Amino acid sequence: MVLPYDDTYFMQKALQEAEYAFEGGEIPVGAVIVIQNRIIARAHNRTERLNDVTAHAEMQAITSAANFLGGKYLKDCTLYVTLEPCQMCAGALYWSQISKIVYGAKDLQRGCGVMGTTLHPKTTIVGGILEDDAAQLLQQFFLKKR
Repeated sequence: MVLPYDDTYFMQKALQEAEYAFEGGEIPVGAVIVIQNRIIARAHNRTERLNDVTAHAEMQAITSAANFLGGKYLKDCTLYVTLEPCQMCAGALYWSQISKIVYGAKDLQRGCGVMGTTLHPKTTIVGGILEDDAAQLLQQFFLKKR
C-alpha cells in the first residue's frame, strides 16, 4: 500500500494552518515541518496576536521542530509553507540547516528569491505547490482588509 504522503499532502496541512491564521486576523501563512513523513511542527503567522514582527509561520515552526527534536539543526527535515519565505525566515532556515523548503505562492515583493537571500548550500527549494490555493487565500485576506 502506497501512503499519500507527498508535497501536495503536506502543503494541504500547511494551508490548514494558513486558514487558522486567516480566522485569527493574521496574514494567512501556514507551515508544517516534516521528518520521515511525520509532521513534527505546525504553525501559522502570529505577528498580530503576539505583537512580534518575528512571529512568522516559519519562525514558529522552526522553534517547535527544534524543541521536538531536542536540537537546533533540522537536517533531514522539510518545511512546507504556503508563501515563499521572506529574507528573515530564509536566514533562520539557513542556520537551521533544513534539508528542503517547499512553498506554495511566490512572494514577488519580499520573497527570499527576489531579495537574493542565500540558503544553506545543502537546502533544496521547490515552489508552486498548491500555489493557486495559497495565493487565493492571501488575496481574500487582503481584499477583506481593504
